[in-house]
Amino acid sequence: MQVLHVCSEIFPLLKTGGLADVIGALPAAQIEGGVDTRVLVPAFPDILRGVADAKAVATGESFAGDYTLLFGHFNGVGIYLIDAPHLYERPGSPYHDTNLYAYTDNVLRFALLGWVAAEMASGLDPLWKPDIVHAHDWHAGLAPAYIAARGGPAKTVFTVHNLAYQGMFYAHHMNDIDLPWSFFDMNGLEFNGQISYLKAGLFYADHITAVSPTYAREITEPQFAYGMEGLLKQRQLEGRLSGILNGVDGKIWDPAHDLLLTARYNRDTLEEKAENKRQLQIAMGLKVNEKMPLFAVVSRLTSQKGLDLVLEALPGLLEQGGQLVILGAGDPVLQEGFLAAAAEHPGQVGVQIGYHEAFSHRIMGGADVILVPSRFEPCGLTQLYGLKYGTLPLVRRTGGLADTVSDSSLENLADGIASGFVFEDSNAWSLLRAIRRAFVLWSRPSLWRFVQRQAMGMDFSWQVAAQSYRDLYQRLL
Repeated sequence: MQVLHVCSEIFPLLKTGGLADVIGALPAAQIEGGVDTRVLVPAFPDILRGVADAKAVATGESFAGDYTLLFGHFNGVGIYLIDAPHLYERPGSPYHDTNLYAYTDNVLRFALLGWVAAEMASGLDPLWKPDIVHAHDWHAGLAPAYIAARGGPAKTVFTVHNLAYQGMFYAHHMNDIDLPWSFFDMNGLEFNGQISYLKAGLFYADHITAVSPTYAREITEPQFAYGMEGLLKQRQLEGRLSGILNGVDGKIWDPAHDLLLTARYNRDTLEEKAENKRQLQIAMGLKVNEKMPLFAVVSRLTSQKGLDLVLEALPGLLEQGGQLVILGAGDPVLQEGFLAAAAEHPGQVGVQIGYHEAFSHRIMGGADVILVPSRFEPCGLTQLYGLKYGTLPLVRRTGGLADTVSDSSLENLADGIASGFVFEDSNAWSLLRAIRRAFVLWSRPSLWRFVQRQAMGMDFSWQVAAQSYRDLYQRLL
């Protein structure tokens, strides 16, 4: 079975979010499981530099100009790169310029990604042809449409990592992207009078997956579906929508072997974690005190992530004797709010604006609780890292957070399945009650240690997800 993943970023070469982590780990896990898996990405400068052995395997002309298809390897995975410097060789992120304006030709840049995937399904590389084309998020959403337009030379899977991003473009661009105008239809890629690359993926793929079982259910409901609920409900009824939980890359996230930590530890040597906490308190200018529970946020600072609720609940957290560490960037109002809190509560609140991969490991290794109070969360990787590091997640019951964290209720403690703290309603009062429960558990050190061990023993490896995808591919074939 030959599988081609189509996407726009891959960790560690180019990352703007969790999508890159998935593509950095899932293909390798699939290869380990015996599936011949490769990846197709645009030749963005950072990716091109990282795939040092890339050689041309084909050249072609397209509606978006000439391109060369390169093939090389990274971390043992075969990578195809679409080399079209006039489209991809730019500063800034893959999606927008240094002033954060979306590139005006994104309509062509990401149409070409889907179109080359269809070319590959039709045999562009004479030595390798996919049976399954697995497209990710709106950037690759046209791949299933182009493949459908050619009569389906490969089966297609489309994975939704975040339904909020829909890849919307003006209708007149149908003239530019080499798809029949008949595809511009309610039963097609038309959405509110525009082209939606996301809807193209949802409509034309043979199967849709979401990155957690709960998120797969949630996106059939109006409050999570951004207007796509009718189509997604239909796909669910047809048995063409399912949820497969993301995994954690154990080569990168494992406290027993993580060289970014001051002290390494496992579930049997949890006392070593205390040194990481001490170093984190020093680094963030906090009072060094192992008896104060240290709460942490590692996140984009947005209201989707519920971080306005953290600001609102912060006085209550500090009154009970807790500390807070923040690593992230985003909404200027939230950034200002957290910086003001750090100035007002020196020794109790530490804030680092920006994102540093290495520092996120130090926070995960040193904190006691990781806060993920999201309003919606397709899968969430932060809470999975928290579980792995014995840093108990405190989460809202939504999406992948609901699927991965069990509340430390009396029943769950008795059944030995407690792994964190879960609250229901998206408000500061509900969050504060969960924080209060965390303090109560913290006051019972042996019980806290019991829950940490339980959390660290859970299996969220990519091998589990890779097997689920393999089963899905086999059903489609």
